Amino acid sequence: MNAKKKTDPGFEEALAELEALVERMEDGDLSLEDSIKTYERGVALGRTALKALDAAEQRVRILNEGGTTAQPFEPAPPDDEPT
Repeated sequence: MNAKKKTDPGFEEALAELEALVERMEDGDLSLEDSIKTYERGVALGRTALKALDAAEQRVRILNEGGTTAQPFEPAPPDDEPT
């Protein structure tokens, strides 16, 4: 069974959950295994939040340049990948 949620949480939800995870870890009451699982979840939430921030930044850039957001943004491939 796939443990990943069907949809990633939004930025605010990811940030709130991440803050709660940090508090749990700071309490120091977690076992080593639970600490690792909590850390892994935190990393995933951090990535989700960064993706949301990157998408928002791109939308702002498009709007500032006089464009619209009607077309989905397709990021350019990294320099090391063929186009």
